[in-house]
Amino acid sequence: MAFFDRDAHVQFFAGFLVRGLSADYLGQECNTLSLAYFAISALDILNALNQIPTGEIVDWVYSLQVLPLKELDEYAEKDLRFGFLGSRSTYVSRDGVESSYDGGHLAMTYSALAILKILGDDYSRVSRNAIVRSMRSLQQPDGRFTPVHLGAERDSRFLFCAAAICTFLQDWSGMDVPLACDYIAKCQSYDGGFGLCPGLEAHGGATYCALAALKLIGQSAEKGITGIDFPLLTSWLLQRQAVTGGFQGRINKAPDTCYAFWVGASLVFLGAYELCDREALRLSLLSCQSEKGGFSKYPHDDADMLHSYYGVCGFSLLNEPGLESLCCELGISARAAGDFGMGSDTVKFSYLEEETPD
Repeated sequence: MAFFDRDAHVQFFAGFLVRGLSADYLGQECNTLSLAYFAISALDILNALNQIPTGEIVDWVYSLQVLPLKELDEYAEKDLRFGFLGSRSTYVSRDGVESSYDGGHLAMTYSALAILKILGDDYSRVSRNAIVRSMRSLQQPDGRFTPVHLGAERDSRFLFCAAAICTFLQDWSGMDVPLACDYIAKCQSYDGGFGLCPGLEAHGGATYCALAALKLIGQSAEKGITGIDFPLLTSWLLQRQAVTGGFQGRINKAPDTCYAFWVGASLVFLGAYELCDREALRLSLLSCQSEKGGFSKYPHDDADMLHSYYGVCGFSLLNEPGLESLCCELGISARAAGDFGMGSDTVKFSYLEEETPD
């Protein structure tokens, strides 16, 4: 298909929200909130929010919030487990008795706050203090975050979620900022990109999380960090564009639709997006566009929600006519972000750079 089929994409995302989870997504039921974020944010970028019942969705999002049953100051630090669930199936309390497995998840809390912001909610029902205090207890001694309190992966993905949550709530007391910045710097690999953890292979998604978190932190932190090699990072990102035009996430991997956002947004942060072959990238994305709407990971595969969303984001970065521009660091449209984001312009990393001697 040689053109961006906006109408088909609107039907794809709106249909998902109306019909609910199909059999293909039942294994991801616990991530329903994130899937809804993909669909709602895509419709916002497509200028089609009028296709969905906004009020009903807002109420549904709030139904997934884990709230304190007592006054917050009565809770011990270990009991601070508040935020948003991915679905009701992950809430296992019965008859008002809480289970130690109940609790919010950082990625789901990010998704919830993003949806509410997109739909124009004022956060009046968000338990702000409970979320921020709970999040602070999720930060690890080395600066990274874990998404839940009872054992999980802990890496820069959840550090990004924490930075976005602090931005949405306009409250940075939930994060030790210098510790987080130090952790991010340690994640840069020898070849310039960032891994999810120190010493791991550089990855396009991990690089986005590192840079987006730094950009969000940079708006609030009095002091930044030094030691990041930005020229080497820029070179690594540009080398992720394959001969077919698409972006790959790692060296020697096939191009993948979602990296049109992960790598593309990272280049936007560095002011280097103009250096990639945008026409070749556009053709690569079109090769993954489904006639029924949505995008697949690779050409000729079936469309899925994640790659469909980031395919739309990729076209937004390419300035496709009729699409809203992105606030790349928050993962939502610039219109929805408003004053919370810095827009899609070049990030100013001066707060991260050492002073140059005269």
